[in-house]
Amino acid sequence: MSAQYVVGIDLGTTNSCLAFARPASDEEATPVELFPISQLINRGEVGEEALLPSALYLPQESDMASGVNALPWDPAPRVITGVFAQKRGVEVPGRLVTSAKSWLSHAGVDRASSLLPINAPEGIAKISPVEASRRFLEHMRHAWDQQHPEAPLASQQVLITVPASFDAVARDLTLEAAKAAGYGEVVLLEEPQAAFYAWLERHPDWRGRVHAGDLILVADVGGGTTDFTLITVSDKAGSLELERVAVGEHILLGGDNIDLALARSVEQELASRNVKLDSMQLHTLWQRCRVAKEKLLSEGSSAKQEPVTILGSGTGLIGGTIKASLKRDTVDSVLHGFLPETRSDELPERSRRIALTEAGLPYASDAAIPRHLVKFLRQPSAVNIRRTASGLAAPTHVLLNGGVFRAPLFRERILEILNGWLTAESTAPAAILEGEDLMHAVARGAAYYGQARQGRGIRIRGGVPRTYYVGVESAMPAVPGMRPPLKALVVAPFGMEEGTSVRIEGSSEFGLLVGEPAEFRFFASAARKKDPAGAMIEVIGDELEELSPVEVLMEEASGQPSQGVVRVTLESLVTETGVLELWCVARDGRRWKLEFNVRERVQ
Repeated sequence: MSAQYVVGIDLGTTNSCLAFARPASDEEATPVELFPISQLINRGEVGEEALLPSALYLPQESDMASGVNALPWDPAPRVITGVFAQKRGVEVPGRLVTSAKSWLSHAGVDRASSLLPINAPEGIAKISPVEASRRFLEHMRHAWDQQHPEAPLASQQVLITVPASFDAVARDLTLEAAKAAGYGEVVLLEEPQAAFYAWLERHPDWRGRVHAGDLILVADVGGGTTDFTLITVSDKAGSLELERVAVGEHILLGGDNIDLALARSVEQELASRNVKLDSMQLHTLWQRCRVAKEKLLSEGSSAKQEPVTILGSGTGLIGGTIKASLKRDTVDSVLHGFLPETRSDELPERSRRIALTEAGLPYASDAAIPRHLVKFLRQPSAVNIRRTASGLAAPTHVLLNGGVFRAPLFRERILEILNGWLTAESTAPAAILEGEDLMHAVARGAAYYGQARQGRGIRIRGGVPRTYYVGVESAMPAVPGMRPPLKALVVAPFGMEEGTSVRIEGSSEFGLLVGEPAEFRFFASAARKKDPAGAMIEVIGDELEELSPVEVLMEEASGQPSQGVVRVTLESLVTETGVLELWCVARDGRRWKLEFNVRERVQ
């Protein structure tokens, strides 16, 4: 069955959502629509919401009364996902899985192992971050298929967004989760780029809003992470083009930190009344404050405070219920604390580490978002862009994304701080790109980009910044004390666009060592920009910089190694997330893959 729809999925840390574009008969992009996701709202009540909270509740026996958790596609789900999972998890936090995406990006743990909920009591069967991601994706697939039985999601063009700084393992595990959830072929797209694509989709007149020479900062502060990206606007033969020139590191700093700060503020208020909370009650308060904050910051809300209640501990739980409130003034004060007055040369502070810590996510030690922005804007990796006299990248425009920016104070404050830096260095201030969709932009942008890949829409360029080569050992007789000379084969020419592939022509076949550890040597050059794919460099000189070698064991697909040399041809693919995939293809169709990052990344 051929694809009828282009579907964008934001697999978020706090919320997930799905957007789609209907089939088009011409070369113009069709409007992107949000897909309301069916989910449990309350026990026994199913409703449709534009967001699917990325919350997974592992029910106990008392939660499994006949039919109370039924969904249109599953009369007795083994786990509960979405709004009701979030609500029930506040009451029983030891069974609630949240921030699965942050765990998926945590290189310090086995991301395929069963470790969530991280603080689950003894006896609760845990799940892996991969399994949690699968559950969210599977829920969205079932909800879509129920509404579109004639166009199942597995047969549509699906794009799933990931943080710009996801490592190769996290990307592969996301694809693995999608495959296990019943999806077909999936394309990954960076979230900041998706947010900008959403702005393009909502503003067909974008060429009148930005101009050649402009530099756009995309600041994405979501539930669990902060990401920064820079995009330039250039004039190519009389038409405007967009190019992504810098990507920031993965910063575990976002709404989760703010919610905890709010919980600590309420905890202090309770302590002044001689009310002390244990660790489980504090975790519950953390979740309650998140819900209360979202109500206070919701569009049109004029409430000054929201009630927060926590069950007592021990016997007499109901009688011991603890009542408090989260005030709007407290929310504003805490938000301000994450955006303190900062100098334009003030980098994130590194606190002294304690030798032993609880198992958990590697959250940023410095909660001041402006200091992380300074570090990003002062990285030299992006060249030929607007900079101040001191070397600070100088955006002309700012696009904000993420639920945190629903608070007007947060939007105004980040722009005030940035423009304070620019003004102090006699540089024109940056302007906000208006019209953003903070909660749904990433999914909407992914759906728009899917159309752009089909030639219906504007694409942001992001070609590889250097020419990349793989080392090829010369076929020569052995000489005592000397290794055979090494040549360099171009596998990715300078400027090769992300999302494109090339078959390496040059020599027809190469010998691939299979069944035993072997080393692949890679090189890059910023100077040799005209070497075409397949060109063989006979002598490796100073213009080529050797990268870290990759040692791998090439095995058969079945996992049973077959030793020897296999004759292969080579194919290169640069993915939408900036990864070079080098495929070795045997005559009989067997394929082996190597990959490494070719993205100029801020470290």
